[in-house]
Amino acid sequence: MAILITGTGASIPTNRVSNDELSSRVETNDEWIRSHTGIGARHFAADGKVTSDLGTEAALAALAKAGKTPEDVDLIVVATVTPDYLAFPATACIIQDKLGAVNAAALDVNAGCTGFIYALDVAASMLAAPGRKTALVIGAETLSRVTDWTDRATCVLFGDGAAAFVLEKSDKETGRGLLYSWLRAKGSGAKSLYLSQPERTKTFERDGDYTKPPAIIMDGKSVYMFAVKAITDTIEALLAESGYALEDFRWIVPHQANARIVQAAAKRFGIEDDHIFMNIEEYANTSAASIPIALNEMAEKRLIKKGDLVMAMGFGAGLTYGGTIIRW
Repeated sequence: MAILITGTGASIPTNRVSNDELSSRVETNDEWIRSHTGIGARHFAADGKVTSDLGTEAALAALAKAGKTPEDVDLIVVATVTPDYLAFPATACIIQDKLGAVNAAALDVNAGCTGFIYALDVAASMLAAPGRKTALVIGAETLSRVTDWTDRATCVLFGDGAAAFVLEKSDKETGRGLLYSWLRAKGSGAKSLYLSQPERTKTFERDGDYTKPPAIIMDGKSVYMFAVKAITDTIEALLAESGYALEDFRWIVPHQANARIVQAAAKRFGIEDDHIFMNIEEYANTSAASIPIALNEMAEKRLIKKGDLVMAMGFGAGLTYGGTIIRW
């Protein structure tokens, strides 16, 4: 049995905001942002558009490339930290309705910026069961809606977007598809990166200001240190468990959080720049959407070819980290 990627698609908002444009609203500048993060621009969803809208657009594009209809989908797994509704209903269910995927089960995965890696593993595991053949795995975010625009250390980092994969189960062992997955969590670092909100510790009383919107809170130094080690641990674990050598991989595709984090980790392994794909300069950090956006862009530009061995990895809120090996 093999779990193949048969279609990819993305939804990138047309509202592009450069560093210079952002500096008209926030006390910052292009040189500082680029030197600290590698970010040059980000895209923000239009007013009135929510995460499920971006996810639906990406899913339709992926289905078209795979030659599938929404009715063919047995399962929808959405990775997001910015759902349409905090807690419930699942954004996956809203996307299921917008698509008209009447035969699909639907659920969300919240694993921060590692979300798409987790979602691929969840979908592949569920496809392995009898009765399911086709899944949509979607990473979708509208981080602009939970950004604290008074915090210049974090507000420059994030963007909106979505991308989707169509996964299909094949009874033939082709040597392609999703090959290996390695996932971990470090819950002790939960307060290093979280969404602020009033406490819910009492039954009949509510503590805190419920009129204040949720906002991203991040300890940049601790997240940086965690991320560099997370990339290192993930690469070492995937190599050890798969038996592949680093030179076997055509591409390594990390979560697009900060170019400096990726460069620091790559230096430890001596990985050349032409084996690492980065597009953070254009899209900034789109959390669970960043890895599929990157892979879709690579596919559209024909940078990634059938048979290429790819390692993708994420790290983020939770704290979570992990990676997957794909034979394209």
